[in-house]
Amino acid sequence: MGEVQNIQWFPGHMTKTRRLIEADLKMVDAVVEVTDARIPESSRNPILDDLLGNKPRVMIMNKCDVADENATIAWKKYYESRGIYVIVCDCRSGKGLNKFLPSVKRMLSDVIQRRKARGMIGKALRLMVVGIPNVGKSSFINRMANSKKTKVGDRPGVTRGKQWVSIDKDVELLDMPGILWPKFDDKNVAQKLAFTGAVKDDVVDTAALARSLGELLLSDYPELIKARYKILEDGDVLTEIAKSRGMLISGGEPDTERAAIALLDEFRGGKIGRITLDTPPKGVGGADVISK
Repeated sequence: MGEVQNIQWFPGHMTKTRRLIEADLKMVDAVVEVTDARIPESSRNPILDDLLGNKPRVMIMNKCDVADENATIAWKKYYESRGIYVIVCDCRSGKGLNKFLPSVKRMLSDVIQRRKARGMIGKALRLMVVGIPNVGKSSFINRMANSKKTKVGDRPGVTRGKQWVSIDKDVELLDMPGILWPKFDDKNVAQKLAFTGAVKDDVVDTAALARSLGELLLSDYPELIKARYKILEDGDVLTEIAKSRGMLISGGEPDTERAAIALLDEFRGGKIGRITLDTPPKGVGGADVISK
């Protein structure tokens, strides 16, 4: 799969973000971890577990509208079995986010009761929002704040700096920049991040990346990709897509570069169908309900 297996991307500002998280953790009561429901495990930063320790945590499984519903159910059960509060939602439309504040207040009920006992009325709960680039942190905060206080962009790494956002008279969010880890030890994880756009496209071989995605979809979701692109043969997936779309270059050759861009864009936009690329561990959290 060529250069796709050698993805390394760790901009300097992400090293700074790690230091900011460590420094600011003592100021917050809990952490909100935003993930991409299509790759719920691959879109989690493994260093966060070390950084956060025993801080109470809510996981926002965003983009549920383009993820495989059965897989999402299984992943939710899996994380809840590990003591993490999980909110399945679509941050752009707001679907599912009505459960966020009640869950936070339930999770932090001990903190709230302790403060009441001490006469600390009116002190807001403070939550740090973390997540890798492009999982929808800014969309989540904007939707919760019902405003456009944070800059949202499709390109990873758009949100910079940190800012407090009040979403309720009792709750404030601390928005942290996206953070990726310095080394992708698992090649499959690196690929999945690149598929969803969490890694900048200019550091990967687009054709190799799209070809790998096409092969994965043909294996796990053959009906969806064949229906979308009218693929009839089992040849090279980009060649077949180019043929079916009439993407040709001089001499009538299939334009696989255009096909690659189309496949990646349409997967990321949810146009191929509801797809999840991470499979929950077998026997844990209802993984047996997944059908691909």
